[in-house]
Amino acid sequence: MFRPLLALALVIPGRLIVAVEDDRPVEDANRFRMATPADPELPTLFLVGDSTVKCGTKGQRGWGEELGKYFDPARVNVVNHAIGGRSSRTFITEGRWRTTLSMIKPGDAVIIQFGHNDGGPLNDDSRARGSIRGTGEEVEEIDNLLTNRREVVRTYGSYLRQYLADVRAKGATPYLCTPVPRKIWDREGDRIIRPDGGHVAWARAVAAEEEATLLDLYETVASAYDSLGPEQVEAFFADARTHTTPTGADFTARLVVGLLEGLPESPWPERISEAAAEISAIRP
Repeated sequence: MFRPLLALALVIPGRLIVAVEDDRPVEDANRFRMATPADPELPTLFLVGDSTVKCGTKGQRGWGEELGKYFDPARVNVVNHAIGGRSSRTFITEGRWRTTLSMIKPGDAVIIQFGHNDGGPLNDDSRARGSIRGTGEEVEEIDNLLTNRREVVRTYGSYLRQYLADVRAKGATPYLCTPVPRKIWDREGDRIIRPDGGHVAWARAVAAEEEATLLDLYETVASAYDSLGPEQVEAFFADARTHTTPTGADFTARLVVGLLEGLPESPWPERISEAAAEISAIRP
């Protein structure tokens, strides 16, 4: 399911950029069976998120689809429940989070990455997936034009706090991510833009407030892109600026492994596969 391109306004200090937003797939949930851990006796690393983590569109790939090969299947399961087109809100309201939560056991871990789709409308007849801006406790009650149901919509930060609380209640470890960056360079064309606020800042704020482990994918990936430069990074993207190729997804997946390995008292170095042997830990 695809929608026409939408205008995207980006505010950068000293200027306003009006860009064209990439088509974002809202994948049919019936096409994506929610996998179960291969070995229930082992700890499991669950992934939840949007199309930047798992993408069903031909030629596009999310970083979560490349992550599993870097972990030893005899030591840990990697289960990717992400799906294109979902926000922190709709992953919950569609029941996907409830299903994921039913599989989580003590000792597991969950990587949570939302934000790209949270900026859309709160209520319309096509997607209705936006969350209220910010991290507060504001709510808005709507008659959802897409689902034909009454719904109380909360803030992005409120939904993130729910994920953290739910995972902790299961005796598992949550890792909260900032959204991966889009390929949007600054005025000089040699540095990925850094937002002053928005979903990146709100994810960081929630992690700090809740004393949760933050995987700052935005800054980590953006810094890596800066080092490579526009020419090399161009090959990582399957569309204008949002969805990656298999090569681009693998590049990000390796950074995720590095972030996990670099955590204090990290259990992950003991769980990696030979494919990850040369990946360096990234210290927070």
